[in-house]
This record gives sequence, structure tokens and C-alpha cells, in this order.
Amino acid sequence: MARVRKPRKPAERPTTPLALLMEKHLEDLLTKNYSEYTIKGRRVHIGFFLEWVADRGITEPVEVTRTVLEAYQRYVFHYRKKNGQPLGFNAQHDRLVPLRVWFRWMARNHHILHNPASELELPRLAQRLPKAVLSAAEVEQIMLQTDIHDPLGLRDRAILETFYSTGIRRLELAQLKLWDLDLERSTLTIRQGKGKKDRMIPLGDRAAAWVRKYLDESRTQLVSEPDEHFVFLSNVGEPFALDYLTELVSMYVKAAQIDKQGSCHMFRHTMATLMLEGGADTRFIQAMLGHADLKTTQIYTHVAIRQLQEIHRATHPAQLSKDRPPTNPASPDAADVFAALDAENDEEPEL
Repeated sequence: MARVRKPRKPAERPTTPLALLMEKHLEDLLTKNYSEYTIKGRRVHIGFFLEWVADRGITEPVEVTRTVLEAYQRYVFHYRKKNGQPLGFNAQHDRLVPLRVWFRWMARNHHILHNPASELELPRLAQRLPKAVLSAAEVEQIMLQTDIHDPLGLRDRAILETFYSTGIRRLELAQLKLWDLDLERSTLTIRQGKGKKDRMIPLGDRAAAWVRKYLDESRTQLVSEPDEHFVFLSNVGEPFALDYLTELVSMYVKAAQIDKQGSCHMFRHTMATLMLEGGADTRFIQAMLGHADLKTTQIYTHVAIRQLQEIHRATHPAQLSKDRPPTNPASPDAADVFAALDAENDEEPEL
């Protein structure tokens, strides 16, 4: 039986000129084909600012000056979450960037005479490595936690195999439709992924076999009418909610007792890292992950440490022995490496 969806609350009407301009800005993003998740995020982060200025009696856009924005930035820096921890610099960045975009939009559309956020300095972002990357053995241990004799367990094995094989995002997996799969050619098509871009990527033979088994034996038991043709279905026959998908994968990771924490995105990191260690060029990883910029993919070259260790042992003069050759002589283009080094000395690009 399908789950009864609760009716959504009607959106609150804007009560201040600033709130009205936020709604107009978000409507403009909608007409420009921004994703609903981007618009939802912008609403949340601009909403934090609207609450802060409302407490200070600021309701008109002309009342927001650079001084006001800098005071808000200091507030965000000193803000403490419920657990007493400060917001990380990435979270602070996420709260400020939508404001810069919004005020630029107001200036361009003549709602304000000048943009007070034009010289607002954003916090510098650290280039962080993935928190956890699984080994191939650890992945297999996680796979063994599924009960493949149960329809839901078989579905979960197919989900985990798909994440491991392709490294797709959880939203991309949740939105997969039956016609996006080509099990004969072992490929799947991501439609309207991040940045509204489509891409076709390989689905490994093992993952394709598990997905085919799930479709033949489990999905027919889970589907409810009308069938919306989503590949992976919840226990009530509906497409997965993203939070539930995260909880499901996290449950299997914990059950494997591998002393690492993570969920869907950990499989994305793992796929990229293990393929690099196996000798894949970063450009192919870039295509798999759907990264628009190769620099985004290069983070995984920092965690593919085993290949680097082999090359280090074989080439560094201070090693005790040189009898172990590098496992994969292929390496990223030297130009890519030098470009990455040069980029470290450049200022953060303007957003």
C-alpha cells in the first residue's frame, strides 16, 4: 500500500520588501532552469539573513549596507550550533554566497542603486580530503551484510553494487528510471545530474548482474500502481527519500564493523580512489563523476596513496631497496600536475 503524502503547507506570504525580493529572485532562478535543490538551498540561507536583519529592524533593501553585511558575517563566524560547535568555513561560505548572488541580482534589476555585497570577502575554503575511503576488502565486507534471499536485502545489494561500480550521487541513484538502464551494454544514463547535465557511464558487469536479479525477483514485489518506473523502490513501492537512502547505506556500513563511518558519498570517494590506484586517468574519473572541472577530480589523486608509495619506493634515492617496480607506470599528464601546483598559489576565484 502506497504511503499517503501529507499536503504541503502553503508558502507564507512575504511580509517585508526584502522578503518579497527574495521570492522574486528565487522565481527568476526557476525560470532560468536552476534545480529545485539549488533554489531550496538559496531560500534557506537567505532566510537566515532575513531573520537576522528583521531582529534589527531592517526591512528595506536600501537599509542593507556593506557594514550590515560585514556585521552579519561576524555573526555567522561566532554562531554556535546546538552542540556548541561553530560553523565550519564551508558552512559559513554557503551562507554568504547566496547573499552575494542575491544582491548582485538586485543591483542588475535596479531594485538597489549599488551592490553592498560586491566587496564582501568570503572565507577561504580548505581543500579537504575525503573523510573515509574503503578498501576493496572492506567493500566486500559491507556487501556481505545484505540478505540476498529477502526482496529488500536483494534490492539493497543492487543499490550498494551500483554505488560502488559507478560512484553516482545519491540523488542520481534515487532518480534513475528503468529506461536509463542498458543492462545488455552494462551502461546507465544520468539525466539532469548536477548542473542539469546528462551523462552516460559504465555499469560494471557484477553490478549489472545484481541489478538484473533485483529487477526480476524483487522490484515486481515492491512496485505499486501507478508505476512511475523508478529503478529502486522503497518498501512501500515509492522512489527513495534521500535521507532514507543515506540511513540505509549507513546501516550496512555500521553492520560491517569496519571502523569507518560514511554512507552513499563514501562509495563515490571509494570508486574514484580505487580506480585511480588501478591506473585510471583522472580524465576518465572526471567523466564518471560528472565533474565540470578537472581540478575537482584531482582531490582523489591525493588519496590514491598506494600507487604513489610504489612510485616513491622505486624512484626515491633514500629508499632501502628499489626492487619493487611501480604497479602502474601511467600517470596524469605533467601539464595537469603543474597546473594544479600553480593553482595553489593563485587567489580564490571570484564567485
